[in-house]
Order: sequence, then C-alpha cells, then structure tokens
Amino acid sequence: MVSIKDIAKKAGVSISTVSYALNGSSKVTDETSSRILAIARELNYVPNAAARTLKKRESRILGVFLTDFKGDVYGELLDGMKEVCNSQGYDLIVCSGKQSHRMLPERMIDGAVILDHTFSSEELLKYAERNHKIVVLDRELEHPNINQVLLDNKAGATLATEYLVEQGHKKIYVVSGPEGSYDSTQRMKAVKMVADRAEDVDWIEIQGDFKKSGGEKAAEQIMQEYTEPVAVFCLNDEMAIGLCNRIADTEFKIGEHVHLIGFDNIELTRYMQPRLATIDYSKRKWGALASEQLIKIISGEKVDHERIYVTLVRGGSVGTETKRSISRPN
Repeated sequence: MVSIKDIAKKAGVSISTVSYALNGSSKVTDETSSRILAIARELNYVPNAAARTLKKRESRILGVFLTDFKGDVYGELLDGMKEVCNSQGYDLIVCSGKQSHRMLPERMIDGAVILDHTFSSEELLKYAERNHKIVVLDRELEHPNINQVLLDNKAGATLATEYLVEQGHKKIYVVSGPEGSYDSTQRMKAVKMVADRAEDVDWIEIQGDFKKSGGEKAAEQIMQEYTEPVAVFCLNDEMAIGLCNRIADTEFKIGEHVHLIGFDNIELTRYMQPRLATIDYSKRKWGALASEQLIKIISGEKVDHERIYVTLVRGGSVGTETKRSISRPN
C-alpha cells in the first residue's frame, strides 16, 4: 500500500509537507500542493483511515450495536439515528456480534449506542472508564460517560394489563420475552404490580422469545387450557402476530374467545383484522434522541438520562366486554 512516505520520496519533500498538501493546508504553496496531489493520484494513494483516526482522535462515525437485525422496531429506530447523525456530520454503522465489540476499544468509532445483550454491563463500564462515550437503550448504568435513553416499559405494561383488568377479564395470560431481556424484565415487574392489586384474577405466565414462534407456541397452550374467554398480553407485537397466525387456523376468534394486546405498535398491526390493541411509542424519536445524546456527550456536554413515553392503542382484538357464556370451540 502506498504511504505518504512514498509520495514524499518521489516529490522530494518532507512527510509533513505531503501531509499539509493532502489536508489542504495553507502552509504549502499552490504549486507544491498541486505537484504533490498529482503524484498521489499517479501512485493511487488511499488515505489510511485508521491512522487518521488515531491522529485526530476522532472518526466522525457512530456505531449502533444490535443483538440482531430482525424485527420491525429496528427500521424506524435506525432511521431516527441516521437522520440526526447525518445532520450533525456523522456517519452511522450498524454492528452485531462479539467480534464487533473491538470497534470501541480500538477507537474505530467515536461512540456507541447499545441495544445488544451480548455486551455485559461490566464490559460497558470498563469502556466508559477508558473515556469511551456510550448511550444504552437496554439497561440502567450510572457513569459520566454513559447516558440512558430508555423506553418506559413499566408504564406500557401497566397500561396494557390495567386495560385488560378494566374489561373484566378474570384469566389473563402473559407471554414474556427471552430470559435476560431488560425490556421483558421491566414489563414483567409492572405486570406483577398490577396482579398484586387486581382481585380475583388468575394470572398465567408463558415463557416467550419476542419472536412469532413464541406466540405460536403460547397459542397452543392457551387453546389446550381453554374453558372460557381469556385475555392475553404478549410483551411484544411479534409474538402477538404469531399467536394470531396460529389462532387463525382454528375456530377460535381473536376479540371473542381470545382478547389480545401486544407491545410496540409495529406497522403490520395496523392492517390486522381485528386491529391489534397494543402499546405505542415513537421508534424514530427513540433513535433520534439516542444519537443526539451520544453526540452531546462526545462534545463534552452534560446531559440527563431520557425516557421514551408510551400510549395505549385500543383495538378490536380486545372486546368491549367479556362474554362468559361462550363455550370452547370444537
């Protein structure tokens, strides 16, 4: 690979003069600069981004780390991040997997947004101690170099479960997320608080996985145990859709035999019949705010932790009243 040392040797100038010319510095005359740039083109010189990053201590690139790329939430989240990054002169790269973690300690990026459970909290705190700038979307960490932009999971789960209780349901299934998931843990804490207050309600937890397959599996258990209309709170819309898909192949009906509510208000739910009741929040705003906060702490500004608020979207998947007289479909 051609280096600035090769250009300096051919041009008969110092390495610093080549560096000034390549960076458009006024310290080099126009004539000398033109000659150096011509030699650089002739030798097919390509700037070493890693070396430039080490010298300037910045790359103007932000990284967002995701557990995986599946799910409709990520698209809007990344759009919000990208819009803010581009407006502030930053580029955005999306990463996943253990090997990508080295981008932080090797300073290939100026900071990171974390929505990835493969990072342990201890690992992130270690990076923060080394002055790396981080925004977390999936955990609570206290450090001057870490900012939290968290979804109000507890409020959303409280809205969903209280809505089902208000409708008079006495048997409520809750399909949780994968073990170790921050979102699932926070939502389940809220569910249990509502359950402690609700009288004469039978609560059944089914272990899910935040995937359609988890909803399909939950549907099997619910149908096997069915004796009267029940309510189901899936802790995300992906599982709610999976449950609906499985129910659609039977004589059970959503909104009549199974009263269903999800969480996330992904676009697909708006076209479901009946319309899925769910918990809504702005994914785009969540991503935009995460990028804004990260850029601020990179520039040395003091920022407060932020929370993304949620609202309840009522839908036909939760009937207006419970019909106790319906028998189990054949």
